[in-house]
Amino acid sequence: MKLLSTTLADSILARYPDPDTIPYRRWCYVQGYVLTGLEKLWLTTHQARYFDYMRKFADQHVSADGSLSDFTGESLDDMLAGTVIVALYEYTGEEKYRLAARRILESFRDYPRNSDGGFWHARSLPHEMWIDGLFMGGMFLTRYGAAVGERDECFNEVAHQILTLAGHCRKGQTGLYLHAYDEARRASWADRETGLSSNVWSEGLGWYALILVEFIDKLLPTHPQRGAVVDILRDLVEGLKKVQDLRTGLWYQVVDQPDLPDNWHDTSGSAMFIYCIQRSIELGLVSGDEYVAAVARGYSGLATKAVSNPAGLVDILDACDGVCVQNSTADYIYYPKVVNAKEAIGSFLWAAGIVEKSALRAHLDD
Repeated sequence: MKLLSTTLADSILARYPDPDTIPYRRWCYVQGYVLTGLEKLWLTTHQARYFDYMRKFADQHVSADGSLSDFTGESLDDMLAGTVIVALYEYTGEEKYRLAARRILESFRDYPRNSDGGFWHARSLPHEMWIDGLFMGGMFLTRYGAAVGERDECFNEVAHQILTLAGHCRKGQTGLYLHAYDEARRASWADRETGLSSNVWSEGLGWYALILVEFIDKLLPTHPQRGAVVDILRDLVEGLKKVQDLRTGLWYQVVDQPDLPDNWHDTSGSAMFIYCIQRSIELGLVSGDEYVAAVARGYSGLATKAVSNPAGLVDILDACDGVCVQNSTADYIYYPKVVNAKEAIGSFLWAAGIVEKSALRAHLDD
């Protein structure tokens, strides 16, 4: 039986035999995102090729003494690939991985913040807090705190970042969030009164959805901010259900404006939402009776975006590549779509892996 999760994963390994060649740099958020998807698939299937691919990436960047190549710490994007290093320490216990992960943690010590403690998206983007960055930095801190140490420091930081951004970017009572906030009100996209960007962008909201559910999964029930973070997640899941396109099961590029001319269904964000809702059901954070149909409908629509190419590899359609904060609604809607957008590959892998988990396990038992 062919499943989209393993077919896509094997296409990734065939297309990029060296994980450093996954676009667009040798070390960046894309490796962290895609390889974490492969990690999740390895945990389900026990197929060594997925773990070996992760380890290949780690060993191309971590020396025997724990020194780390290609990492700069110049942006939150740069932190996410560090989750792979933490994972290797978690599974092998090798000291070199712990030392390398520690170097990434140390880069947070002088990382720039706004007056309320919110991280800048990059050292080169003064006062700009992007919803994407919560996933990039928060995933590393969550994994480090859970698997290596300094749990309280790491988890308190992630909770603070989640709540800080929610305080700025929440869009009314919709449960949804705008893409970014500029404390200085100087960015070209920032409203001069609020500092906010203009739109609820699918993939950006997807990054926020993922960090919420991944963080809650590791968060102790006694953590003082757990209730507030869970409330944000539940409101978000409810809001996503309301704006899901019932005909296709997918979500629009500008999430909450389905009637806009030329607005279209974004594969990457839709996949992220599917993962978030399904994981929320698994963790008992939302009712399966209420949301399982949304997941099934969404995955049915998502599957239409994966096609086989003449080389026998899976191509992922209808997503954008490397979208930063845009100046207007039109800029989001007319941003060029590409085949195999790097973020969409990772998003699809996460969604396929979680939805097909039972089928994968049954296949292993045959």
